[in-house]
Amino acid sequence: MTLPLVDTHCHLGHHAELSVAAQLERARAAGLVLLVDVGTDVGSSAAAVAVAATEPDVVAAVGIHPNDAAAATPEALAEIDRLAGADGVVAVGEIGLDRYRDRTAPAVQEAAFRAQLAIADRHDRTVMIHCRDAWDDCVRILEDEGWAGRRVVLHCYSGDPATTARTVANGWFHSFAGNVTFTNAAALREVAALVPTGLLLTETDAPFLTPHPHRGTPNDPSYVALTLARLADVRGEDPAALAAAVLANARRALPGAGA
Repeated sequence: MTLPLVDTHCHLGHHAELSVAAQLERARAAGLVLLVDVGTDVGSSAAAVAVAATEPDVVAAVGIHPNDAAAATPEALAEIDRLAGADGVVAVGEIGLDRYRDRTAPAVQEAAFRAQLAIADRHDRTVMIHCRDAWDDCVRILEDEGWAGRRVVLHCYSGDPATTARTVANGWFHSFAGNVTFTNAAALREVAALVPTGLLLTETDAPFLTPHPHRGTPNDPSYVALTLARLADVRGEDPAALAAAVLANARRALPGAGA
């Protein structure tokens, strides 16, 4: 039986080998019923909006990635603001903080982050958060800007148990990617078991973070099935029940995504 699967975070336009059409064909054959095509800058955000306009099972997120925050000029932010109001857009993202790669100064990242949180607020969009090695600051900013208890998706979640207690208390959604299947990801799997079922999402981050056993090749949305299976195993849950819960969660987290 093919389960109804969800990929809450992929980059369809970034795949070096497969066209958008080919990725969607593979995804649908694997049982995907909902995909979120995520922008990282103005150009990829506009492309995601264009895909969402023509594909009924694809919705878009628009935003400027923290590693590209230096490009978040007033003009660029105005364009993200315009795109955030487009049909088929369900989130502003991916936005946030990245202390792993330091090519953009922390203050510049924070300014772009706060500006885009304001855009999401104006349009009543969910925020889709990129956070790497910056959890304390990221959570602090979200709380400062009034997002506790609101629609927040923590993309490719990687927080530790203490952070997870805080993010769960805020009612935020935790999206797990293919790295939860990696051999060296025991700590991440322990965290995945802590997240309440009602706050759990699945994603690929395709074409990145290809799950085991396909590591070393480009990822695509069809591989989200492997992530769901690993999560079900780690959590001791029935895969079909978990797939149904994740789909329901995605519809709550991203109003307008799916019937």
